[in-house]
Amino acid sequence: MILETLRQTRIEQGKSQTFMSKQLGYKYTSGYANIEMGRSNPPLVKAVKIAELLGKEVDELFFEKKLHKSSKNSA
Repeated sequence: MILETLRQTRIEQGKSQTFMSKQLGYKYTSGYANIEMGRSNPPLVKAVKIAELLGKEVDELFFEKKLHKSSKNSA
């Protein structure tokens, strides 16, 4: 499951939910914890920041399937 990947990645890197919450600008740890537990979905800006903090791609942490990269259409 995707949320397990998010939690597992954070734990493997030795980062606490408190650290993540502060880095994301949440007043309380529950702001981040709710994302990790699937109670809320982060706005794209926060999802990107979470991915940056964990050194991962957004699609690795939040999507079941890889996102398609935009490609230029050749005419």
